[in-house]
Amino acid sequence: MGYFERALFAAVVIGAGAGFVGALVVLRRRTFFAQALTHATYPGAVGAAALGVSVPLGAAVASVVLVAAMAAIARVRRQGAQVAAGIVLTGGFAAGALLQAAIPGLPVRAESLLVGSILTVSDGDILLAASVALVAVALVAAFGKEIAFSTFDQAGFRAAGFREWPIEVLVLGLIAASVVSSLPAVGAILAIALLAAPATAARLLVPSFRGILIAAPVIGAASGVLGVLASRTFAIAAGPAIALAATAFFLLALGISKLRGLPLNPVASPVATAEDARIA
Repeated sequence: MGYFERALFAAVVIGAGAGFVGALVVLRRRTFFAQALTHATYPGAVGAAALGVSVPLGAAVASVVLVAAMAAIARVRRQGAQVAAGIVLTGGFAAGALLQAAIPGLPVRAESLLVGSILTVSDGDILLAASVALVAVALVAAFGKEIAFSTFDQAGFRAAGFREWPIEVLVLGLIAASVVSSLPAVGAILAIALLAAPATAARLLVPSFRGILIAAPVIGAASGVLGVLASRTFAIAAGPAIALAATAFFLLALGISKLRGLPLNPVASPVATAEDARIA
């Protein structure tokens, strides 16, 4: 398999996996948390590159530390999850920038850590992304009812005697794993695009929870493929191209949803509109 074919395959695997997990991110309103995590894993990636070990491994270690830090900050009186995510986002990214400046001669360019390099992904990177995607599908299949119940009716979920924190930890763990597996392809900055944009587009087009879980991976994979093709055609970086493709899908879905909301006969007279309302 050539490098371009490998990049296309990686785009499908990573895009689909990120889109699937992104559906949980969007529906449970954890987008800011995911954004904080994508930025704050940067020091872990820099440290791993400096030590000559796997970049995703370094990012995974950083993600565990940062999730624990966010949980601790969120429990402080008069603070919350949004405050914790904001602190970790800025602090983690700044720490990564300082660490990079303090370690000259890194074997990996800073640009590849920030925006990824899908054309140079390894078979191990693809295997990691595929494993994360399969685990995510298996866990959602096993606990889908509980996840949906907790997502759409938190009060009812607690009233029914369920504990909410195991579902929250499960979802946050999947988000962290998806962010880490996306880093080689789209980097620390752009991973949020593959998590949020395809799922948001799917939410605009599909009314059901199960439908969003199906549509979001398809849009994510299509974003990855179109981004890689655009990168080759226009000689641009693949990571930003993938992010722009995902954004374009969101804008297209937004336009379609707006058109759906338009009246079938926008020039109808007020009298006809009132009569239609009485009939309805």
